[in-house]
Amino acid sequence: MSKRLILAGAGHAHVAVLAKLKMFLSHDISVTVVSPDELHPYSGMGPGVLSGQYSPAEISFPVAQMTRDAGAEFIADKVIRIDPTARSVHLSSGSILGYDVLSLNVGSEIPWPGETPPEKIPDLYPVKPISNLYRVRERLEQLMQRGKAEVLVLGGGPASLEIAGNLHGAAQEIFARKGGSLPCIRILAGRRFLSELSGRARKKARHSLNRRGIKVHESGYVAELGQGGVTLENGRVVSGQLMVMALGVRPPKLMEYSGLAVGPDGGLRVNRFLQSVSNPDIFAGGDCLYFEPFPLNKVGVYAVRQHAVLVKNLYAALTGGELEEFRPGGDYLLVFNLGDGTGILQKAGLVLGGKLAFRVKDFIDHRFMHRFGR
Repeated sequence: MSKRLILAGAGHAHVAVLAKLKMFLSHDISVTVVSPDELHPYSGMGPGVLSGQYSPAEISFPVAQMTRDAGAEFIADKVIRIDPTARSVHLSSGSILGYDVLSLNVGSEIPWPGETPPEKIPDLYPVKPISNLYRVRERLEQLMQRGKAEVLVLGGGPASLEIAGNLHGAAQEIFARKGGSLPCIRILAGRRFLSELSGRARKKARHSLNRRGIKVHESGYVAELGQGGVTLENGRVVSGQLMVMALGVRPPKLMEYSGLAVGPDGGLRVNRFLQSVSNPDIFAGGDCLYFEPFPLNKVGVYAVRQHAVLVKNLYAALTGGELEEFRPGGDYLLVFNLGDGTGILQKAGLVLGGKLAFRVKDFIDHRFMHRFGR
């Protein structure tokens, strides 16, 4: 009797599995991929879509086509609950699918400060899903034709740096093409901007932002979101016609709601084989897991490093083979796209800025896209 593998989500960690689907199918293993959209944008290139450096198609994996071309099943839907006892997943459409092995690559989400539901706040866009950035660019273009817009980027990490820089790049491109009024762009960075980067990297980032008139505020965290602006923890109200949330990410509540063992961040608690510590027939990759041996930062490089191990262990779990240990590796390269053809590169003690840094990032990102699906 054939066994069934379900892949929930089609992010960084699963694209390698999609590339190896025929290996599973040739051994009488049926594979179903469940993902909300037929195209999955690569988050590493997302900010570049905002500034117009890339088109949405250029940064998207055709996950539905990849799945169907291999002979597997693709369902455009979302897993909303896992029943580990019945070994089934419940979809938002109401469908229920059984599995022998389940792999989760459901990404992460932006935490919401305050009590106002996000759907009640117009012109507020979290950076995830990445497709939101397409809407941000469209909205910016509309606002620029109406007058000088106040644009707020909420968050103090590298994502806010990239979003602010690429918003500026978008505004420059729109202004050159259609005219209008250039916006005022501000980063509300909490109490310390880019606290996890080296001093040299922070200095280069500040210089780039200052050169383009992008202001950074470090007067407190966002306490409440509202229509037309935000309230900081010190009570100060900051107005904004367009707000982009880059406040950091956390795993979705799917795993916790489903009664699976999770880590302190809510991610699926996995062992050194990327296997659930409570349910050995469930595996995970990317931002949605909590690596029990030691916590991993929520950066795409770990999802990429998990590729080969996840493929091997899913196959081994379905065929009775031996599992392979995931070794996260040491220092990793960070490169940020500043939206004007320049970037900042950091690895260990090395920091580079300028056009060369962006070219390195652009090369790495395109190589990844061409390796899996494009």
